[in-house]
Amino acid sequence: MLKDIWESKSEVKDIAIAAVLEQTENQEDEWHIYLINLKNNSIEGVLVSSSGFGELGGEMRRTSVLRHFLDEMEAQSFKLIEPIMEDVLKLSNEYWVSFYENKKIYEKRYVFVPDAIRKDFMITIPIINKRGVMLQ
Repeated sequence: MLKDIWESKSEVKDIAIAAVLEQTENQEDEWHIYLINLKNNSIEGVLVSSSGFGELGGEMRRTSVLRHFLDEMEAQSFKLIEPIMEDVLKLSNEYWVSFYENKKIYEKRYVFVPDAIRKDFMITIPIINKRGVMLQ
């Protein structure tokens, strides 16, 4: 099984993480993190681990590690992973994604560097069709 992970690690394509700016019920801006399957086939057993780390106010900080089991994602679809608090945007925000495709396991690490999630860098995110910042 480990052999399958290491061989396929560099082959992850057409999977993206996006930070999308949305409005809450109170009309306040809030960033939401999404996983996007840009593939033409589904993926299964999708697991995303998220954490933040870096220097904040002169001190090294690290957030809790959160794990999100998204199960299956259809082709050309997206799923919400989590909202992200404004405070942690000044940290590096890491998302480890693993999934099965055609009975092989894949994984990839995505990292939003400090201050990368901001309005200046927004594009229209494919499939979601909203404005945000995307890593692929």
